[in-house]
Amino acid sequence: MQNKSDQFTIAEQNFADFCKALAHPARLVILKVLAETKGCICGDLVGKLPLSQSTVSQHLRTLKKAGLIQGEIDGPRVNYCLNKKNFRKFHTQMKAFFAEIENAWIKTDCC
Repeated sequence: MQNKSDQFTIAEQNFADFCKALAHPARLVILKVLAETKGCICGDLVGKLPLSQSTVSQHLRTLKKAGLIQGEIDGPRVNYCLNKKNFRKFHTQMKAFFAEIENAWIKTDCC
């Protein structure tokens, strides 16, 4: 049995996963903090967000699953940083997506 997501390309599905990972303000702040620092441990991030440690950890898992961040275990801590390769890939996809939409709407006479 084929599910509906199989009707989309792998690239479209991956792009949607990246977008879903950004769909919460806490995750946007986490990405900004990680971009500004060499690395962080979860406890450092908790101090910068109005969220519990367990909630921050869940957001980190979501970002890691989407490939936007990576973590390295250092004893009882996990040091997180941006996954620069995937972040650049996502950035390129986002720019291409918006350019495609803009080019399409220029050709239409709607609203």
